Amino acid sequence: MLNRKNKTLTIISIIILILLMFPLLLVILTSFNNQDSISLPIKGFTLSWYANIFQQPDFISGFESSLLVAIIASLLALIIGIPAVYALTRFNIIHKSWFQSFFLSPTLIPEIVIGFALYQTAVISFRLPVMPSLIIGHFLLCLPYVIRLVTASMLLMDKNIEEAAWVCGCSPQKGFFLIVLPNIKASIVAAFMMCFINSFNNIPISLFMNGPSITMLPPAILNYLQNNYDPTVSAISVVLMIFTALIMFLTEKIVGLNKLTDRSN
Repeated sequence: MLNRKNKTLTIISIIILILLMFPLLLVILTSFNNQDSISLPIKGFTLSWYANIFQQPDFISGFESSLLVAIIASLLALIIGIPAVYALTRFNIIHKSWFQSFFLSPTLIPEIVIGFALYQTAVISFRLPVMPSLIIGHFLLCLPYVIRLVTASMLLMDKNIEEAAWVCGCSPQKGFFLIVLPNIKASIVAAFMMCFINSFNNIPISLFMNGPSITMLPPAILNYLQNNYDPTVSAISVVLMIFTALIMFLTEKIVGLNKLTDRSN
């Protein structure tokens, strides 16, 4: 009976994997099409659309802006989120559940609503520049990922390790950096990866907070697609897939996320 269930789950998993990968394979195929429009089946093979990416100034500036905003927003989410999680999991704070719900609230609200609200508040009411407005919006997008992942790691961490450091003469502040952070390193790396990828590829908030002086990559791709329905969009989509996969691969090789996860378990 157990084997039958395992086979059924394996088949379902394979079907879901195929459904997820099939559209990506179609995008990859259309990026090599030598026709001037996105169509299947492809009539010939060419790499000219990949070269055309670097001839679009909005793509280049959009990539730089998206990269900068994603890094700053992810780091801010870690800087604010980790101490917040530590306080919520280690101290008896009044209305603790209320604070946890508050930090996770951006995940309960549609991103397009957050983008519109931030546009009305930050840009229209407070007249903030585009870059700070973008960073605030992407920070709100990233913070729930930090709260969720780091909270799970903090709850699994043995409090006795930290208390033993205090007994040995380590101050609470020093213990936080020497004991707590190394033990939750895997969740911190995972949180940064999730924040960076979701911020870099975000569309709704970037659309509302986009400005004439700063162009984000997702809106730049959408604007290009409205005027040019050629395989350049497929080509840059493939480049972004490779870029995301490369980040995950390098993180795994440099940091050793699986080893850290095994250690924490």
